[in-house]
Amino acid sequence: MSGKRVHVVYSGAVQGVGFRITVDRVARELKMDGWVKNLPDGGVELVAEGREDRLKEFLDKIRAGLLGRYIKNEDISWSQANGDFAGFDIRF
Repeated sequence: MSGKRVHVVYSGAVQGVGFRITVDRVARELKMDGWVKNLPDGGVELVAEGREDRLKEFLDKIRAGLLGRYIKNEDISWSQANGDFAGFDIRF
């Protein structure tokens, strides 16, 4: 599998504001593969795979949209994709 994987942990007021649902909608619009879930510490974790330019567009859309005001910090790491995902979903 060619492409990249991005792993992001968002902190701030990111739970209880429709964050996961909005990320899921944007991911499906951009045909991303991966998942998003709430963390016990109040953060939100995102893992997605695809072309690097599309992943950057995905992250930009999350920041630039209404969600941006809830994000205090993003811990972002990049690696090679390994093809673990088929589609995008919200995990619990």
